[in-house]
Formats: sequence, C-alpha cells, structure tokens
Amino acid sequence: MILLAAKTVAAGDVQYVVVDDPYIEFHTGAGEGYPVTHVVERGEQIGILKRRTDWFLIRGPKGKEGWVSKGQLERTMQLSGQPVVFPEPTLADYKRHKWELGGLIGEFGGATVYTGYGSYRFSNHLDLEIDISQVLGNFSDGWIAAVNLNHTFRPDWRASPFFTLGTGIINIEPKAALAQAEDRTDQVAIVGLGVKSYLSRRFLLRLEYKGYIVLTSRNDNEDVDEWKAGFAVFF
Repeated sequence: MILLAAKTVAAGDVQYVVVDDPYIEFHTGAGEGYPVTHVVERGEQIGILKRRTDWFLIRGPKGKEGWVSKGQLERTMQLSGQPVVFPEPTLADYKRHKWELGGLIGEFGGATVYTGYGSYRFSNHLDLEIDISQVLGNFSDGWIAAVNLNHTFRPDWRASPFFTLGTGIINIEPKAALAQAEDRTDQVAIVGLGVKSYLSRRFLLRLEYKGYIVLTSRNDNEDVDEWKAGFAVFF
C-alpha cells in the first residue's frame, strides 16, 4: 500500500519552493532513521520530485537529491510568497473515488483464504470488481478467480454497507497421500454482504461475508461460506 500511495511528479511539473527555516535536511531515505547527507539553507530554492507517504524526494540548488519530511516542507514558501500546503485525501474524496486496490484474509469453508482485488466504480452505488484468491487447507489447496458486481446502499456514509453478486471459477488441488487425486475446476455463483469504512488518507477497512455455490459436474452442488477482512487504498 505504501508503494501504491507514492505520487511521482513528471520532470516538467516539478514544484519549486523556498526554504524558510534556518535550514532543511536531506535524508538518504524516506524516514527519520536514514542519515542526513546534505543541508540547504534559508532562501534557497528546492524542487519537489516525488512523494512517499509523509516524505518527499527533493532536488537541491546544486542538483543534490534527498528525502525531506512533510513537516519541514510545510514550513517552506511558494515562489509567490504564499505558504506551502499539501492537501490530503479526505472523507469527501472517499465518497467520490473511482478505483480501489486491496487485500483480505479470512476463512473459506474451514480453510485459510488470501484475496487480492481491484474494482472500478461506475456510479455512487455500483462498482465492478475482479478478485483472485488463494485457498490453503489441511487436505486440499486451490484458487478462485471471480468477477463481482457490488451495490453500495449508502455511499455517503463513512461506513458503507454493500451487496455482492458474482460468478467465477474455483480450482481445487487435493493433497493425496496414497493416490494421486484429480484436480477439480468448477464454476461458482457468489452472493454476499459487507461493509467498507473510511479510515484516513487513502485507506479503508473492508469486512465481508460471501456464500459460494459450487456448480459441480455431479448431481449435487456444494455450498461454502467465506468470511474475510482486510484493507484497501482508493484513488
């Protein structure tokens, strides 16, 4: 998620500011634990190249580059003399966002399941989601690829409940000790409920339940319950 939150500025869009503190420190990496290798004094211009959470990659007047904290940069000045402001995503941005990327962990019919997903929001209430899951059990492993349509009931709420309807493919690989069992690949129908809650910046918490109907080639289908929780970023 940290890499996804990184914001790169093209060379032609470099923002220049003027150091207003007695000096500003350049670190070798994006964190206080990295050593300081260079100092730029008051009145010098510096260019902002890239952002990674609360740290910015900066180019100094002699071409030297380093990482500067958001706190220090907020005490610089624009070339016009106005204070520098770095707006952060808010709840209002969450309510009108288009894309989500996230990961969840939970239980699928007694086995552990890990899921990564991406979704695109067509409107305030509808979004299309694609997810890939890895299922790890005591007697078999498997994977699930699914496409879901989610309907959000109250997108204006900080915690937004949603309904899921989808379909996909499940592949089961038995762990046979005495004889080699055949892998099974079947279609699944999916229905579920969940809630997405805005946390801060670009992060949200997601909790969900899904019921799977495995459409087997035999006469009887299988029902599997899944519970998951995880985090995502929106943009």
